[in-house]
Amino acid sequence: MPFPATAPSAHGLELERLVGERTVPQLWHENYWFRRHEIAYLTLAPLVAGPVQGSAALVVEAGSGEGYGVRLLRRAGIDRVAALDYDAAALTHARTAYPDDVTGRAVRTNLAALPLGDTTATAVTCLQVIEHLWTPGQFLAESARVLRPGGLLVVSTPNRLTFSPGLGRREKPPNPFHCREFDAAELRDLIAERFQVIDLLGVRHGPRLRAWQAEHGDPIAAQLAASPDRWPARVSELVRSVTAADFILDPLTGDADPTVLDLVVLARWVEL
Repeated sequence: MPFPATAPSAHGLELERLVGERTVPQLWHENYWFRRHEIAYLTLAPLVAGPVQGSAALVVEAGSGEGYGVRLLRRAGIDRVAALDYDAAALTHARTAYPDDVTGRAVRTNLAALPLGDTTATAVTCLQVIEHLWTPGQFLAESARVLRPGGLLVVSTPNRLTFSPGLGRREKPPNPFHCREFDAAELRDLIAERFQVIDLLGVRHGPRLRAWQAEHGDPIAAQLAASPDRWPARVSELVRSVTAADFILDPLTGDADPTVLDLVVLARWVEL
């Protein structure tokens, strides 16, 4: 079940403080970015939930942020979710915004040192987080350590080729919140050092957003061109109306597809 349409929140000031590299679904002007993230959860959460049923199953939401990912995983039928994040303010907000889903599950931690025992998790999800990590290899090593044999790893990240055109591999991203951005082959190869890669997927604009772009120009550029209070009416109307159904998540047909906005890797922990 997707989230309801966004609307102004009573704690707008608190939410605005979280905005930067955290998408906040309660803020209308963040709706495009939230829905672009939501499509990955709505598509992949049932895949994660399938093999993790039972009281002993544990899914780790690595970089739980604002908290909506934990809620979407719980809605998919996953009973035990550990919400891990380094930002204390984000965890405090998540406990308030999603008390039934996050309270008692949230732990402040560095993702390079997961606070879990060996082979204790059935899945690790890390969506739109790995680009923020100084040591992504260490996070992946920790994920391998805590996963049970056959455990599932799900990682998503912006596609460097479309998010930061012209940026080379391992060059410092212009986005101040990002430590490193990835192209499809780079992300796949990094994860394949420790995991068996099952699938490489991409998030793209669906038909309605492509039609809007053909008529009005790039909707991302339109949002970045001015603050939300100065957006043209057509941009505001589009942002408010976007749903997860306006995005497509499907297998990549090549490593350098210019229409791919976000990359998603599904992998399993096996002895390599």
